[in-house]
Amino acid sequence: MALSGVKRDRGELKIHESLDELCTDLADYIAELSEESVKERGIFAIALSGGSLIGFMGKLCEPPYNKTVDWAKWYIFWADERVVAKSHADSNYKLAKDGLLSKVPIVPSHVHSINDSVSAEQAADDYEFAIRQLVKTRTISVSDTSDCPKFDLILLGMGPDGHVASLFPGHSVVDEKEEWVTFIIDSPKPPPERITFTLPVINSASNVAVVVTGESKAEAVHLAIDDVGPDSPSLPARMVQPTKGKLVWFLDKPAASKLDSSQFSK
Repeated sequence: MALSGVKRDRGELKIHESLDELCTDLADYIAELSEESVKERGIFAIALSGGSLIGFMGKLCEPPYNKTVDWAKWYIFWADERVVAKSHADSNYKLAKDGLLSKVPIVPSHVHSINDSVSAEQAADDYEFAIRQLVKTRTISVSDTSDCPKFDLILLGMGPDGHVASLFPGHSVVDEKEEWVTFIIDSPKPPPERITFTLPVINSASNVAVVVTGESKAEAVHLAIDDVGPDSPSLPARMVQPTKGKLVWFLDKPAASKLDSSQFSK
């Protein structure tokens, strides 16, 4: 049985006994948001990240979700992407295509990947332009507190250093306020060239889910969620704080092992 709790401005915490339980809960959560969004807008605009996240979404390819989710209404984006060929092992697009998109009836023209044949800077510019066009047609909603796109759901993982998307601790892109999509050419983990949503875009989403597993990330989870005082480093994951949307953390027990447990109820 999952432990759940609310940590003031850090959102809802869901802590799972096993990875299988986490994956089922995540599939339920995504399917429910998809249904709500399609009822409300006729569209579900979802942004994915890479890493282990796609694997955790795998149950969506299985019954009942593969039949009950209205896949034709999904529009797929990437919160960050490595600037490599779409066939490259490091490509988040390839990861999503192999693990999810090729297994469910998504409309191919609804899948918005980056241009992988240009520089990281140009790829970021092109991707932002494409998103701006879709905001104009309201395929993606617009925030009512800023001009930012308002994705129905942005799904993120988190690294042991507390990075989310390709926003790394201490990197200048964490402070980017004007651009929707920016680029880096010096990622501390390979490959070095990436594009990424900026924090204003992430924090304008209707829903943000951060999925974190494993003991190696427990300290970063603690620093991202608990009240750690002003002297602690402010990790990018801690800066994920939707302005008007909802934030949910999907954790397994090892990842949650250093959290202050006083806020939970079963």
